[in-house]
Amino acid sequence: MAAPDWLTARPIAHRGLHDRAAGRPENTLAAARAAVAGGFAIECDVQLSADGEAMVFHDAALGRLTEASESVASKSAASLGRLGIAGSAETMPTLSAFLAAVDGAVPVVIEVKSRYDGDLRLATRAADVAAAYTGPVALKSFDPQIVAALRDLCPPTVPRGIVAETTQDDPIYAALPPSARLALSNLLHFAESRPDFLSWRVDDLPCAPTYLCRLLGRIPVMTWTVRTEDQRARAGTHADQMVFEGFVP
Repeated sequence: MAAPDWLTARPIAHRGLHDRAAGRPENTLAAARAAVAGGFAIECDVQLSADGEAMVFHDAALGRLTEASESVASKSAASLGRLGIAGSAETMPTLSAFLAAVDGAVPVVIEVKSRYDGDLRLATRAADVAAAYTGPVALKSFDPQIVAALRDLCPPTVPRGIVAETTQDDPIYAALPPSARLALSNLLHFAESRPDFLSWRVDDLPCAPTYLCRLLGRIPVMTWTVRTEDQRARAGTHADQMVFEGFVP
């Protein structure tokens, strides 16, 4: 499908318009409502609970933002929903609750997390929730297998995107063979994943994959995560929209 104009019409608040000092940590309902109030699109992340629910949370483990130390996947959705986030009054929402709070006011771009192990349970649940939502919503992932699977899991009206970077420094890539990492860096999975948009690391721009997709494929590029004026200028030149945090555009 052709990516809809709403996908890149407004700057995208990374994990919502979060500000821990103001009591609205990342990926919380408070961060979502602040983005809506500012008129910004929202990017959020989902992880899978032990009972198969899509939870809006970035990390695989709970330790950075909660008083628990276990993995998200080891706890039920109800248990996760009782955890306070970063010492605030906010708790971890389900994806359904997060989208209900936004209620179609601004676009939501959902990143489906992956361990690159072929497990599609989270993608399936996120796709089901997105399909039931009436507002503008898109799904994306670093994992080409998930992006490819979403083509069948989602209605054709839900855009799918690949998140990528030119170099893979994160430990999550360590288990991937060099051939797979080369494919990620250069979109060599394109025939299988067939993304409707790209989401590329800002410090890697410009690069051949994004340049050619914009020029030849008319595939829009959003870029992450823009925090500085230099990065904002780079995004303005080499991408169609930015995913930002730490300031208000």
